[in-house]
Order: sequence, then C-alpha cells, then structure tokens
Amino acid sequence: MTHASAPELSVLHAVRVTGLASDAAVSRRTGIDLDTASELLGDFEAYGWVTHVEFAGTSGWTLTERGREQDSRKLGEELDQTGARSTVEQVHKEFEILNGRLVRACTDWQLRPVEGDRLTSNDHSDPQWDGRVLDELTAIGAELTRLTGALVSALDRFDGYADRFDAALGRARAGDGQWVTGVGVASCHAVWMELHEDLLSTLGIARGAESGSR
Repeated sequence: MTHASAPELSVLHAVRVTGLASDAAVSRRTGIDLDTASELLGDFEAYGWVTHVEFAGTSGWTLTERGREQDSRKLGEELDQTGARSTVEQVHKEFEILNGRLVRACTDWQLRPVEGDRLTSNDHSDPQWDGRVLDELTAIGAELTRLTGALVSALDRFDGYADRFDAALGRARAGDGQWVTGVGVASCHAVWMELHEDLLSTLGIARGAESGSR
C-alpha cells in the first residue's frame, strides 16, 4: 500500500525539489489546500527552514541549510518507517541509465551539428531531426511512467511526474518547442530535473556523487 507523506514533509520537500516556489506552487504540487500550505511555510520561516527571496523578477520560498538538513532527516525516517528504501534505490539505478538518454535527447533538441561545427544551434528547420528527438522523448516518457509507477506504489509523493512530462511533450509535439528544454515552464527537462533531485535527496545522495556521473 502506498504511503502518504505528512503535510509538513510534503510542503518542505516541495520547496526543496522546486528550488524556488510560491505558496500556490507548493499547494498545487502537494495537493494541500493553499491556506494550510501558507501556514506551514510561515511556520517553517519561523523555524529557519525556509526563506522568502526575490530573484530576476520572480519570488518564492527556498530552503535554508537548516531546512535542507531537516528535510533530509525526515526523508530518511520516512524511508525506514515505510520500508520503501529498496524500491527507491532500484528505481534510481534504472533512472541513472535513462538519464543519459534524456541528456542526449535534450542536447539534440538544442544542437544540430553540421560539417565543420558540432555545436551549431538547432534552428528546428529539419522536421526529421526534431521528429527523431520527440520520438526518443516519447520512448523515455514510457519508461518514466513505468518507473514512477513503482515509486508511487511505495510513496505517493512521487505521483505526477510522468503526467507532467507527458503534458510538456504534448505541447512540444503541438509546435511549442520551449516545452522540451525551456526554462521557466514545466518543460520535459525541468520535470526530469525535479525528479532527479527528488530521488537524490530521498536517498541522501549528493548531486554529482552518482556512479558514472561526470
């Protein structure tokens, strides 16, 4: 049976995974009503776990070092209490392999090498090139659905990643290319990076410390 994280952990962890999140974004991500999410964020600010910042015209909550330590402690406790560690570890191993394919696909979306220049930007004038990338992302999305299904069977806070990835891919296929690697939207790449951070933080692995990481 899947485990529902406590609201306190859900809200704190949503800030960590998102990086910079408004009250409304935390509420949407966790499914916790806005008033409760805002109250918890206010409590966390008083504890010194989150701070409200403004950056480049945007604003939101971000974790402090104390907040990161608290989140890590609670995540470890949750894994031990639910017995979900082995499931998350196995998914992470498979995710590492799939991550290489995602990185290559995103690179191919941004660059289309030509003779004499391997770093030529992709101007998206070649429908066959872009179509191949979108087909690869579709295949990756199918694997993502399988992996997150295994995660959700143990911890329901992993729900939603596959749906958001598919929604972004659908927008890209409809002609809006920013939904592949765009910043500031829930693009395929952005959703993927959030899941990556979620897996790493859940298992207590420092980014860059994975086997085979570069």
